[in-house]
Amino acid sequence: MVFSSLQFIYIFLPVFFMVYFLTPAKDRNVILYLGSLVFYTVGVIECPWYLLLLLSSVLVDFAAGLAMGKGKKRRTFFLIAGVGYHLVFLIFFKYMNQFIPENNWLLPAGISFYSFQGISYLADVYRKKCKPEPSFLKVATYISMFPQLIAGPIVTYDEVADHLDKRRHSKRRFLKGMEFFIGGLALKVLLANPMGSLFTELGTIGYESVSTPLAWMGILAFTFQIYFDFFGYSLMAIGLGYCMGFKLPKNFNHPYMSKTMTEFWRRWHITLGRWFREYVYIPMGGNRKGGFRTLINLAVVWFLTGIWHGSSVNFLMWAGFILIFILLEKLFLRKIMEKFSLLGHLYMFLLIPLSWVFFAITDFSSILVFMGRLFPFDGNFGVYPGDYLEYLGSYWYLFIPAFFLATPLPYKLYGKCPVALKVVGMLVLLGGATYCMFRGMNDPFLYFRF
Repeated sequence: MVFSSLQFIYIFLPVFFMVYFLTPAKDRNVILYLGSLVFYTVGVIECPWYLLLLLSSVLVDFAAGLAMGKGKKRRTFFLIAGVGYHLVFLIFFKYMNQFIPENNWLLPAGISFYSFQGISYLADVYRKKCKPEPSFLKVATYISMFPQLIAGPIVTYDEVADHLDKRRHSKRRFLKGMEFFIGGLALKVLLANPMGSLFTELGTIGYESVSTPLAWMGILAFTFQIYFDFFGYSLMAIGLGYCMGFKLPKNFNHPYMSKTMTEFWRRWHITLGRWFREYVYIPMGGNRKGGFRTLINLAVVWFLTGIWHGSSVNFLMWAGFILIFILLEKLFLRKIMEKFSLLGHLYMFLLIPLSWVFFAITDFSSILVFMGRLFPFDGNFGVYPGDYLEYLGSYWYLFIPAFFLATPLPYKLYGKCPVALKVVGMLVLLGGATYCMFRGMNDPFLYFRF
């Protein structure tokens, strides 16, 4: 089940909210946990035993956390055992198809995200950042909460611990949550999905056949698709959290307005970057042990970030591309780009789409072909040099709002609108998204693959 589906919006969500708010406050964790299990079960109906994997992961986190809280003896053993459990299944499902392709294992929905949350809980208990939770229900609700179960944001236990005990509900908070949800739904269904169709069409045509202008249009479309797809999902998750009294962490901060690659990765998928910083980079020494050690630590983090997204070589190329520019910025580029803002924005306007080439295309030879179309050093600008005009005529109306909505301005303007105008706007967006979902238009969630 996905958020951008009629089944979720018009069946699951109304029934869940009705039961949730009719239940006494002290028992709402039970409803949230059971509702999350129903949500997950529907999502893995083709492989129902994946539900057992989620349940066992929660049980391992709960038991290992309690064991670490009983004294100093064997704390390290239980930490390694718990983390090792997550890593074994994560590595198996993410990478076994690479080595045993005939098995064709489906990736369990959300395994990357609930595994990272479980690991963060165990690490925080080990470091005494939080106390072991004696309630299985609270640990299970934290790990399995459906708003962030499938694709994040990645939440640490201390961020929701107080809300698991007691949370405030109000009409104002619920309506604010629905604003976030509908806004995210609109970005996903009305913008990300149709933008993605352009890049998909390029793959159907064959990268070797497209003109240079069309190749740039295509990768720019993917650049907006992946942003509004994941940003939209994060807004929906945050909105659902608000509706239920939780404050989930922000996951995006207008990343396409960055002036450096370093800044970009502080604004993009914030909770994933924070996870690698808190549980990998800093424990390895961070930048506290000299330049060479910092280089090694960054390389490890970006290697892990690459393989977290997938086992194919393109993800390592993507991570390596980003790492190179982050290192160059540490040496000299960052000061220049931050001093000359316009230059910094132009620099990132080029680098961001180029980085997504390695992310969007998994086959190495196809990457080379596509790069050859972006930069036709042989002077060949395409078999049909005017093909981009046809596609521009079909997609131009999407690029205008995409550029606009990638900046902070529309969100500031929305905040100043009268309440009545906001209500009308939300209803229009919900109606438009509902129509597209009813028509069965293309609706992939890119980050479900990870």
